[in-house]
Amino acid sequence: MPSWLISNAPQTFEEISIPKNVCKKLKAASLSPNPPHLLITGPAGVGKTISWKLYARQILGPGWKSTTHVLQCRDLVRQRGAMGKFEQFLKPGGNSSDTLAGMLSLDSFDRGMIKKLDGDIPPAGKEIDTNQNPISRLIILEDADYLGHIRQSYLRRMMETVGNASRFILVTRAPSRIIDALRSRAQMIRIPSTEKNIVLETLKNISITNSCETDSGILEDITYISDGNLRKAIFILELLDMRKLSKNRSAVHDLVKASTLQSSRHLLEMALRGAVVEWRWENKGGKKRKILSGAISEIDNLMNNQGLDADDIINQLHDIIVGRRLSLPDTIKSDMLEALAICDTSIRRSTYARIHFENFLHKVAKSGKRHGLAFG
Repeated sequence: MPSWLISNAPQTFEEISIPKNVCKKLKAASLSPNPPHLLITGPAGVGKTISWKLYARQILGPGWKSTTHVLQCRDLVRQRGAMGKFEQFLKPGGNSSDTLAGMLSLDSFDRGMIKKLDGDIPPAGKEIDTNQNPISRLIILEDADYLGHIRQSYLRRMMETVGNASRFILVTRAPSRIIDALRSRAQMIRIPSTEKNIVLETLKNISITNSCETDSGILEDITYISDGNLRKAIFILELLDMRKLSKNRSAVHDLVKASTLQSSRHLLEMALRGAVVEWRWENKGGKKRKILSGAISEIDNLMNNQGLDADDIINQLHDIIVGRRLSLPDTIKSDMLEALAICDTSIRRSTYARIHFENFLHKVAKSGKRHGLAFG
């Protein structure tokens, strides 16, 4: 079965949980005779991806997936030959004059012949006039802020020469990292964090649709934990339902516990004692199994079981270090903050957050050892 994020995905612009003025701008852009390039910005889990998908469906028609090309720019960071892979994406034929943006697609002329799937509706409420809209291809750059200045400049030159056949959509959490030359060529769609009342209402609707019975207060707890991240809220609700814990408020309280910094404090204390990666034996079904423990296991627990993303954990660790929850000398706190800053920067350039969290914990352990806190 598809996840609830997919099965409950909006089909029209009005169904997206974004402010009405943002929805209006997005809808108007999709119905324009000359649709603009877009720069969609906002924090994690607020609807950036579904926004460009509905925009693509409205502009390209029922067969939009065949001529929508997506590049995850984060994957290019610190990759050998990243510039070559970027060029290959934009110039799949290898010819310097034959670009992806310049290729015409016969699909644009065959929209009327493509059979709609059941339940497929135009997001704006009506199909566009194909005689007025010549767009036949969309190029999506997810996490566009990871492109860097060199690749962004390369993209700018391509956008300057692109004809009426294609449009670019840049998706990013940090628009300040996009060069002015690109920002000036795209219409910005800024999506704020989802308001708590909207998150709660969405969770209520999803729980009814999916026959998920919850005890009083559970949906409110999830709304609090998600902190404006609707995607995280839906993920947590589905996770509780899958584990048959949607009526167990104490299970949600475990997530609340994670969000109130106690787990983060515990993992820092273990790291300071040098317990970053440890193993223990545990009896399961009459067999002894080697189980990972230590501070890194707490990171795994927060990410895999509690549903927290890397940004959440970074923020929690920062609050623990600068707050009064750990009685530590300023020299140790300084070491930890420096290591955390490096960890944060590295995570933003990588898809493997766990590796950088482990490096951070080892640096904390070294600092603890220098100050006589670590064992052994």
